[in-house]
Amino acid sequence: MSVRGRSYRYVGPVELKAAVRPGSSGCRIGSAADFGSWVAERSAEELAEPFTFVIGMDGVLRLAPRRSEHVACAGGDTVLSAGEIGFVRETDWWAVSEVSNQSTGYCPDISSWSEVARALDDVELGRPSGFTHEVTFRRCLGCQEHNIVREDDFVCVFCGSDLPAAWNVDPTV
Repeated sequence: MSVRGRSYRYVGPVELKAAVRPGSSGCRIGSAADFGSWVAERSAEELAEPFTFVIGMDGVLRLAPRRSEHVACAGGDTVLSAGEIGFVRETDWWAVSEVSNQSTGYCPDISSWSEVARALDDVELGRPSGFTHEVTFRRCLGCQEHNIVREDDFVCVFCGSDLPAAWNVDPTV
């Protein structure tokens, strides 16, 4: 068994997690054949914009339409990463054109890239060397609100307190 990185519990609005129905998780993509079947069912319009993704605790990629909630894609479970991902058709196969850790429900650290890379390699998809758009999440120790750090300005947009340098979104970790 390989060593996995940090896991991420859902930290978003409780009503979104409560709305998750059993068996409603995103499409499990564990192999190149799984991806081939999944992508063959997508329209050109669908493929023109990114999809919601999570990497489950089993290390497997799960995909859902872009406007899906990450918590629904994960079936309400803890994940190894989450964000948005886009694909482009190359000469003989598919590759990732863009990928981010943009998930305000899980707020994964940029260090979760290693789990994304592993899952994409398992599906034999060409990929970038890291997130094409990195999002830095922090929880304010003063007001407890979740923040997206912009332009390395580690200041809470809600109360003006300094934000920690290290990832701290889930207070139980």
